[in-house]
Amino acid sequence: MALHPVVEAVTTRIIERSRPSRAAYLAHLDAARLQGPQRGALSCTNLAHGFAAFPANDKLVLRQVKQPSVAIVSSYNDMLSAHQPFESFPAIIKNAVREVGAVAQFAGGVPAMCDGVTQGQPGMELSLFSRDAIAMGTAIALSHNMFDSALYLGVCDKIVPGLLIGALHFGHLPAVFVPAGPMTSGISNKEKARIRQLYAQGKATREELLECEAGSYHAAGTCTFYGTANSNQMLMEIMGLHLPGAAFITPGTPLREALTAAAARRAVEISQQGGSYTPVGHVVDEKCIVNAVVGLLATGGSTNHTLHLVAIAKAAGIIIDWNDFDELSAVVPMLTRIYPNGDADVNHFQAAGGPGFVIRELLDAGLLHDDVTTVLGKGLRAHCAEPFLDGDQAYWKPVPQLTGDDSVLRPAAAPFAPDGGMILVKGNLGRAVMKVSAVKEQHRIVEAPALVFNSQEDFMHDYQAGKLDRDFVAVIRFQGPRANGMPELHALTPALANLQDAGRHVALVTDGRMSGASGKVPAAIHVSPEILAGGPLGLVRDGDIIRLDATTGTLEALVPQAVWAARTPAAADLTPNHIGMGRELFAMFRSAISEAEKGATTFPLPSPIQTTVQLHEGTDVGDIVPGSDEDFLIKNPK
Repeated sequence: MALHPVVEAVTTRIIERSRPSRAAYLAHLDAARLQGPQRGALSCTNLAHGFAAFPANDKLVLRQVKQPSVAIVSSYNDMLSAHQPFESFPAIIKNAVREVGAVAQFAGGVPAMCDGVTQGQPGMELSLFSRDAIAMGTAIALSHNMFDSALYLGVCDKIVPGLLIGALHFGHLPAVFVPAGPMTSGISNKEKARIRQLYAQGKATREELLECEAGSYHAAGTCTFYGTANSNQMLMEIMGLHLPGAAFITPGTPLREALTAAAARRAVEISQQGGSYTPVGHVVDEKCIVNAVVGLLATGGSTNHTLHLVAIAKAAGIIIDWNDFDELSAVVPMLTRIYPNGDADVNHFQAAGGPGFVIRELLDAGLLHDDVTTVLGKGLRAHCAEPFLDGDQAYWKPVPQLTGDDSVLRPAAAPFAPDGGMILVKGNLGRAVMKVSAVKEQHRIVEAPALVFNSQEDFMHDYQAGKLDRDFVAVIRFQGPRANGMPELHALTPALANLQDAGRHVALVTDGRMSGASGKVPAAIHVSPEILAGGPLGLVRDGDIIRLDATTGTLEALVPQAVWAARTPAAADLTPNHIGMGRELFAMFRSAISEAEKGATTFPLPSPIQTTVQLHEGTDVGDIVPGSDEDFLIKNPK
């Protein structure tokens, strides 16, 4: 199947736009690569420190500087269900690597926080910043230069993007991402949403709500709805950074352990010493990024990835923006119905055919690039497979031709919707992302008076006081990354859903986030630029008529131009959002972070290496010894 012309055009535009920064990135990558094991560059003192605590046989391998050493970077902690399974993974990995003559070392741990725990709490204001902190933690883990490839153990919201950003800054090292898998299905997501709405109405007790939540989040593994965590796993599949079909195999099963061991062995094989050298900086290229965007849209994935994919691409010297998402969304069909875009969870999705089915359908429809490099060293077609168990070894079969459940997963020829359900809206309020895959047609245009709030708490106070039984557009401002770290605003979802169900025309406009749980209420989120970056959201006043139109991509305050131009931006005392729960430690992030459409990141694009060759006084260029460092730098200026 020929590549779809829009996919081809967007890819070409990204390649051209990114040419200088991508070239600079690849130059950095090549400069970091050594011939032979990386630890060969270490002094004897360095190396002795690096293996001092290791068992004798592993120490011998490391001393000889011949076989690869595989880094393990993990987000393990035992409070968070998604990360608890990683406790046992290092032992599995070390044994698997020893079997093929190499060594694995636990290089470092990175923080893992859960938006489900911090939701509506002050700690949520650290959530987005934790992605860049995780990237820096990854860099610290790898900075010892002991390693020839790496395994990255992560699952949830900011963890996988942070690990990948960190990995790309060590792009000369091969990388395999290793998931933990989802928990088994509990109370249905539909029932959970029903109880939440009843609680918001005061018709369910806190004990009833807690019982419902505990029945939904009940065991080790990822939450089973299709939020950011499971969107991460889908993207790792379609970017070729997982072994095929690894994403949604539940923890604590023989197949999960076999896939972990297989990932470890593959990390050895794709090292320089393994004979199939596949550095992650070459895996994640422009075509890979386009594939990721297409996969996100085809599955109704998390809006958080309109930030994270931009930041991931940037780490590899690739520049994408929301226009790219918008144009691709118009031609990528919706192949799945997973909560919140349907009733099923990711276990149902896996049973119906899973990621491999989606990849095959999109390839056959000409919507994905097959000519990419993956951890298998082949094109993406090799990932149209699902894993099985033979004894204690994983093996793969092609995914079934037919979906196992067409209420959950469909072929590209008969999709749930002809588009990806994620659009760009823009106007005099800025640019914003809107996810409409779960919004019914009759709710996709809202024109109503603005009610302005400076926090979700202020909104909930008015809702609980009965002041919001009317048509309105809630404008929740000062929720951007510079203001307070851009928290998710899920406390608004049940309340707005109740008002919509009662027949009110309501919508949300905010510079904050709603994430993968964005649902049936129309919401323009990530409004960019935010007020503190000169954005116009601070000009809105109560009573202004706001038009949010998903059919035309419009986000407008219908205010006379002269009135609009005469206004000054609103101000707010944000001091309470900057102190307590460790928030004062993240002041540097708030001051340095980019706007939402540029990834809400503190890291710059790669720039050319500037190298000055200092010659000794009286030395002529002709006196430089061939093969010396000075000779190399003069012949290879960066």
